[in-house]
Amino acid sequence: MEDPSAIEFGLDTFGDVTVGEDGTALPYAQVIRNVVEQAVLADRLGVDAFGVGEHHRDDYAISSPEIVLAAIAAKTERIKLGTAVTVLSSDDPVRVYERFATLDAISGGRSEIILGRGSFTESFPLFGFDLADYDRLFSEKLDLMSHLLTEGPITWSGSVRPPLTDQQVYPKTESGRIRASIGVGGSPESVVRTAQYGLPLVLAIIGGEPARFAPYVDLYHRALKELEQPEQPVAVHCPGFVAATDDEAIDVLWPHARRMLDRLGRERGWPRTTKDRFVADVTEGAWHVGSPETVAQKIAATVRALGIQRFDLKYAHGTLPHERLMTCVELYGTQVIPRVRELLAA
Repeated sequence: MEDPSAIEFGLDTFGDVTVGEDGTALPYAQVIRNVVEQAVLADRLGVDAFGVGEHHRDDYAISSPEIVLAAIAAKTERIKLGTAVTVLSSDDPVRVYERFATLDAISGGRSEIILGRGSFTESFPLFGFDLADYDRLFSEKLDLMSHLLTEGPITWSGSVRPPLTDQQVYPKTESGRIRASIGVGGSPESVVRTAQYGLPLVLAIIGGEPARFAPYVDLYHRALKELEQPEQPVAVHCPGFVAATDDEAIDVLWPHARRMLDRLGRERGWPRTTKDRFVADVTEGAWHVGSPETVAQKIAATVRALGIQRFDLKYAHGTLPHERLMTCVELYGTQVIPRVRELLAA
């Protein structure tokens, strides 16, 4: 087991539109301000990283994560600031680099990019891309992004945007490179591609027992070795929620998670979520939900099973109110993380 003090612990949110005390949805502007407040608390409590997702639909408030992260950067001191994820397929890699290099300057070198396809497709028609080009868009843009990360002159050509010849891109970062990784949902091809580019791997585990993903971690390390790439860290992103007790965590989270999961189910043809199924996912699956001790025990088991270097808890779910999210952040920073380190050191 790696030194427990070296393992990082983060928090992720998509800026889900939450409800106020009267049960009505908060304005998008207030949701965004609340996310900033949650990140400031996480920084003060010593959480290592804070990730903000990118979405372009009515149930999420954040479509420009870099701007939100810049606001957070101005109010924090040490926490790493990244995306969960940047939907590279429907963006321009040059602009992605420029925005994150700017964030890196504002934050004093704390910016991170998690590059991915995203789990939603609404950005494709919004920005004029054809879903038939789904694979080609990501493949080519990831290749261009790998060149941009070197911060040297870029010569590149492909079919999804005009070529670049000996082109410089600005601003340059102080360190010479933005931290970047690739988020994957669990396909072997995506894992191997991450290794081909020599980038860190982030596994998004949103269903099933986390230990089932161990073969993907093994595949990644084998591929790095065979491709003669240096060893890279592996991170995991899992849903979860912390409250004072196990019963309280489930009782508070369930109605909000149900609405969120049922909406996704209607869009994707999934069956309606039952509470028994949800509790089973909490007990045996990817959801890390419960009291600080319960969540710490499950995170420690996930870290041990996968041999990962970072664990990110996706703590915001549907309309779960801001006050509950703040309590979750506080318990995660003050009780869960220290307890996980104790368990891993034992």
